[in-house]
Amino acid sequence: METTSSNKPSLLLVVVAFATIYIVWGSTYFFIQMAVHGFPPMLLGAFRFLIAGLLLLGWCFIKGDRVWVKKDILSSAVSGLLMLFTATGGIIWAEQSLPSAIVAIMVSANPIWFVALDKANWKINLSNKSTIAGLIVGFAGVVLLFAEAIMKSFAGTITSTQIIALVLVMTDPIAWSLGALLSKKSSSNTPVRVTSAWQMIIAGLAFVVAALFHQEFNQFHISQVPANAWMALGYLIIFGSIGAFSAYIWLLKVRTAVQVSSHSYVNPVVAVVLGVLFAHESISTLQLFGLLVILFSVLLINAKKYAFKKPKISLPNLEKKSAAQSYTKTKRVLRTYELSINK
Repeated sequence: METTSSNKPSLLLVVVAFATIYIVWGSTYFFIQMAVHGFPPMLLGAFRFLIAGLLLLGWCFIKGDRVWVKKDILSSAVSGLLMLFTATGGIIWAEQSLPSAIVAIMVSANPIWFVALDKANWKINLSNKSTIAGLIVGFAGVVLLFAEAIMKSFAGTITSTQIIALVLVMTDPIAWSLGALLSKKSSSNTPVRVTSAWQMIIAGLAFVVAALFHQEFNQFHISQVPANAWMALGYLIIFGSIGAFSAYIWLLKVRTAVQVSSHSYVNPVVAVVLGVLFAHESISTLQLFGLLVILFSVLLINAKKYAFKKPKISLPNLEKKSAAQSYTKTKRVLRTYELSINK
């Protein structure tokens, strides 16, 4: 996807990109669960983002892109560390002690933080009633989706580790939104694939440091990793990182941040559906209602874009033509009168 914000992107490309971040990122919950059975959390992040970033950077070399621009690397480093290391790493760490339902609720606050932090577009976002309604309805839908799981989770006692994890997960959407907005506002003409590659490589290196700090290399034995964990890692690298993350960064360039962030509401829907289809999980009436509410919220967020616009009515050419003819005729009569006087 090489289309820049200066050129109007193909509608088909936009639809495919949205479908990618909606479906693929929704499915990553399922595949991360498979992968963590063979890889420690921080090491999983290191493998995923380093391999994906290096593969994508290699493709950039083949395409002849300029990949060693210092300004672009530094910009990618900041946004990559915020989104992929801080936000994603925080979620991975928190899921060791918190139920995924609670984590999903916290992550779904992304669109709200986008509106709050995108000061340059406050006037546009806050004046659009359908967008604000969509943000509130979407968050409510996610709460409904996981309401039963949350009630079960809080039935027991909460530990100090879980409190720390809750605070961490509450800050993760802020880090992700800041990183995404920085990436969106980057004025560089560098292709999106180069930006994505450096973001993943730098985040991957940070995960390596975190894995060393947690002594995960001492616990890891490559021969003990099951086949399904390797397959899950492959999916996360190719589809979750190279495919979906690149599509996300491109969408930030051609669509508003609020519209792109609607994936935070749709991803849990996809995760629940996949759980029902492949993990033999059941879905309750309340969850089904939550799914419908979330889908409705996405329509509200994008309502302005697809609203019917009245065509502009311009002054008919006939009126313009008549006015010009009248002026010419009057001018001709005056000229004739002047000539007759001179004679």
